[in-house]
Amino acid sequence: MIPVQGVEGQKVAVLGLGRSGLSAARALRAGGADVVAWDDGAKGREAAEAEGFAVADLTRQGALEGCAMLITSPGIPHLYPAPHKAIAAAYEAGVPVDNDIGLFFRSLAASGWEELDTPPRVIAVTGSNGKSTTSALIAHILRENGTPVQLAGNIGRGVLDIDPPADGEVIVLELSSYQTELARALTPDVAVFTNLSPDHLDRHGGMGGYFAAKRRLFAEGGPDRAVIGVDEPEGAFLAGQMSEGNGDGRLIRVSASRKLSGPGWNVFARKGFLAEWRKGRQVGSIDLRGVPGLPGAHNHQNACCAYAAVRALGVAPRIVEKSFHSFKGLPHRSQLIAEIGGVTFVNDSKATNVDAAAKALAAFPRIRWICGGLEKDGGLEALRPALGSVVKAYVIGREAEKFALQLTDTEVEICTTMELAVTRAAAEAEPGEVVLLAPAAASFDQYDNFEQRGEDFARQVATLDA
Repeated sequence: MIPVQGVEGQKVAVLGLGRSGLSAARALRAGGADVVAWDDGAKGREAAEAEGFAVADLTRQGALEGCAMLITSPGIPHLYPAPHKAIAAAYEAGVPVDNDIGLFFRSLAASGWEELDTPPRVIAVTGSNGKSTTSALIAHILRENGTPVQLAGNIGRGVLDIDPPADGEVIVLELSSYQTELARALTPDVAVFTNLSPDHLDRHGGMGGYFAAKRRLFAEGGPDRAVIGVDEPEGAFLAGQMSEGNGDGRLIRVSASRKLSGPGWNVFARKGFLAEWRKGRQVGSIDLRGVPGLPGAHNHQNACCAYAAVRALGVAPRIVEKSFHSFKGLPHRSQLIAEIGGVTFVNDSKATNVDAAAKALAAFPRIRWICGGLEKDGGLEALRPALGSVVKAYVIGREAEKFALQLTDTEVEICTTMELAVTRAAAEAEPGEVVLLAPAAASFDQYDNFEQRGEDFARQVATLDA
């Protein structure tokens, strides 16, 4: 645990008592704070009471009186579409609002490292797609290099749940836009921006607000090194803002679609080959085509981002290449489930938006595509260029018919349930084809989360081979 610094004797309110909320409450108490907690759900309140925390309805008049700050969980709206009542009350009362990420950075910075030869460093990863794979890959490479590492944030443990860092340790954080938007302290040593595509627009008031939330990690954080994917206009803009000139070695530009030129530090992937160029000459190259845990152009972008991040810490290219080949990938992200009768079954349940689904579809030549769920804003029009590899779509979800109507140029079968979709796709698939779950939609119409949806897919595939 990382005890929160600077809160001894202060009354601190915690809103939302899931994983991050309870973790924050414990760390605040460990730092000497008097914690008062609240969750709109009875389950969260009961969990807090079981650990001895005082529970009080923070939406009631005067509940925040005497509080030094309000710490909120990332899933709770603090601005759009409307602030939670307790957060609105904090704004009205002048009580600062923060989250566990802000507490982590301010507490890590306040700790003394006099006894350590090498102070701990933080690599923070944000972006729309590939954050989890990039973060896990960075941690994997560092472990293979013999570097002590902890993985936390949106993946792994809560940021305040990690152990106090050891000598030379690196903390790798996956950070969502919800987390970066509100954190009052953001001071990573290396910050990574993978890409940007429409997502969570209701929570950020549109694309501008969404990008602004991601941008804070760089503009407010002032990292020593910035790794920025420049394949979208927002990334190119951000790279331009972070650079002091063409040869600025603090910026590493990344692309998965084209060769990058210039005297600066560039990492890019073309036709399955990763290349590193610095000061106008090539200094590293890796063939990604035979790396089983990183299939497709979208994973090649993740590989470039991870490569750049660890190169910023001085890890040798040969270590990175070896680590790529031993990386097994993450569950629900282009995860190989089985190969049955020459048909490959791949679980990419994490492809919850159109852009992520398009990247998954681009990774394979002939696809039986399982898709559908709770559709996000914008519809499926942006998916159209990626559908050329789809032999047939098998649509699941409560609104499967509505989803299917948008796939006008693709053969479609409405299945509604995962069980029927897997059964029908497997029955019709031919050797060499891929049955791919890449929903392009959220899971909440049928499942609690995308993990549960992916587990159901794997369970149904397992029955085929039983």
